[in-house]
Amino acid sequence: MLGLDKKHTNLLLLVFVLTLLAPFILNPFPEGSGMAQFNAGYPDLMQRFVIFGIFAIGFNILFGLTGYLSFGHAAFLGVGSYAAMWMMKLLTMNIIPAIAVSVIVAGLFALLVGWISLRRSGIYFSILTLAFAQMSYALAYSVLTPITGGETGLQPKLQDPRILDGALEAGASPKANLFGLEMGSSFEWSVGSWLFTFNVGYYVAAIAMLASFYLAIRIFNSPFGMMLRAIKSNQQRLNYTGLNARPYTLAAFVVSGMYAGLAGGLMVAMDTQVGAERMFWTASGEVVLMTILGGAGTLIGPVLGAGMIKYMENIMSKINSTILHEWFAFLPDGLEDFVVTLIYPFIGKGWHLTLGLIFMMVVIFLPGGLVEGGQRIAKLFKRKNPSSDTPDGKTTPAE
Repeated sequence: MLGLDKKHTNLLLLVFVLTLLAPFILNPFPEGSGMAQFNAGYPDLMQRFVIFGIFAIGFNILFGLTGYLSFGHAAFLGVGSYAAMWMMKLLTMNIIPAIAVSVIVAGLFALLVGWISLRRSGIYFSILTLAFAQMSYALAYSVLTPITGGETGLQPKLQDPRILDGALEAGASPKANLFGLEMGSSFEWSVGSWLFTFNVGYYVAAIAMLASFYLAIRIFNSPFGMMLRAIKSNQQRLNYTGLNARPYTLAAFVVSGMYAGLAGGLMVAMDTQVGAERMFWTASGEVVLMTILGGAGTLIGPVLGAGMIKYMENIMSKINSTILHEWFAFLPDGLEDFVVTLIYPFIGKGWHLTLGLIFMMVVIFLPGGLVEGGQRIAKLFKRKNPSSDTPDGKTTPAE
């Protein structure tokens, strides 16, 4: 199916089903219940899940597949966002031109940065990419204020040209759309005490994520992907064979940058504003955490890592002491205060502490990330095949 083998076809179908049913899966608890705090099925968060999933998938091609660790990938996210915003301001609020231009501009910028940075490898490459990202942030924040909006950022205004759009009605404001279908439009379905929201913007971003995921599968299983694996395994040995690895690493860098540009363009399409903070070093570090936490070098791992971090950022960070007291109100007063005092440093503003602990445990006990954890759990429930212990007279050559 679609040029994929059975294993990867099933994986793509699994991601498709999970994406399609996300409004149900992410809203397991009824509205108004004490556990509704953990529901994540609202449009803004679901959009972030898939958009940062795209960002992490692209980064995984460079880091997980090729072995090059970039600390400056947020620069391409920001460049793509600014390019998309200017298309909306100058051309049209239709998201198609904005997203297309964001991918192209981010790819060109990645070509320039990669051509310079890939002259070095290892930690020197990582520091070069970080330097480019921080220079880009500084330019966007102060030097290029007429283009980037500086500290206040950019957003569509009524006086923008938008040469392909008609005049707005009196009192109307420009909104991102797909041939007239607004990204902010939602349909709510109430089933008993549950409320499910189906958002246009989410499903548009989800389609882009599925296409990105499919492309990543094809890259991983192509001869190009095999060359990238060889580079990660032993680039020096590859050079001894007479093959020049640099064109392949540069291509991987550009493809990864284009993924980041796509994520940046989608962020603008979903929330029509952009600021320089998207290019800051913390945003680059976040995508590194996403990839390692989910499973670097795996296909679905970066998506899982992105979902977990964004869930914690948006759900765990909103739990405050008042909510904790409501949860543990059944305990005696002294014990209730003790439990709340014990838990509070790990939630709310302290959610980074919880994330750090989880990250440490994953790196120490699950080097393969959440994907390895899932594989270990699957092995526990997998019945052992007795026939597999029967010798067949064949031997497996050593690698």
